[in-house]
Amino acid sequence: MASLAAELGPVALRTPVLLASGTFGAGREGAQFVELSQLGGIIVKSMTASPWKGKPTPRMCETPSGMLNAIGIQNKGVDFFLAEDLPWLRRQDATVFASIAGNSVGEFVKVADKLRTGGRGIAAVELNISCPNLEDQSNMFAHSAESTAAVTSAAVRALPRIPVFAKLSPNVTSLVEIAGAALGAGAAGLSLINTVFGMAIDVEDRVPRLAGTIGGLSGPAIRPVAVRAVHEVHRAFPEAPIIGQGGIASASDALELILAGATAVAVGTANFINPRVALEITQGIEAYMERHGVASVGELVGAVKLAS
Repeated sequence: MASLAAELGPVALRTPVLLASGTFGAGREGAQFVELSQLGGIIVKSMTASPWKGKPTPRMCETPSGMLNAIGIQNKGVDFFLAEDLPWLRRQDATVFASIAGNSVGEFVKVADKLRTGGRGIAAVELNISCPNLEDQSNMFAHSAESTAAVTSAAVRALPRIPVFAKLSPNVTSLVEIAGAALGAGAAGLSLINTVFGMAIDVEDRVPRLAGTIGGLSGPAIRPVAVRAVHEVHRAFPEAPIIGQGGIASASDALELILAGATAVAVGTANFINPRVALEITQGIEAYMERHGVASVGELVGAVKLAS
């Protein structure tokens, strides 16, 4: 029988399929559709040191084969997560990845400190470093190897017993360099990719369709970008655990990312269409493995056959 168990570096997963941050809340919203214990885990919505209101509306709009969003990481803060969400998640026997964000290294550390002291049951932390760094002219942390290394190193020091995964942006020309900076700073692994910058305009009113003008493109349209990113980073750092994400809507999509080098995958935008899709993808991967005589999902990681 095929084994779906995945070893994401120091984190043992029941299956290689996770729920991506920002698309399933803290799990309560989708609990009526799927048992979290049946999945590899949930990466909860990004949390900050204090509550964030997010950006004005409209924040989302549909695009061909995807959607744009400019939510602005609205959340109730880390204290609410620790008091209300984490105890509930533990009762569901969920594997929990806490996603953290901030506008300075110090803000990331504040969240990390609270997770270290009050985050019993957290399996790993994902750094959402696609945030403006107010200490670097509001450039995103993930757009600079130096800023990525600084915030990753600080988070790793603050979380000595919790593995840290850096979530990287595709909106760069030096992704492999930035991935190396995160790993060199102590990241246990990487999440690839965050959304792709995009914009949409209402041609009748001649205004942007998002109040924030620029948003993050997600959905099937970006999957080839994610596959390329995972492939390039895996070739450069073959031992690094990678969570592949971006445009996954089927088992075939997930397998593309695994064959490119992802140890696990995270399903995002597709959850809005079908909240059971992650479970269906898990079942589809298992069926593929049995059909192809694959004993362990680890055998598929990076197994794409390249032309010589």
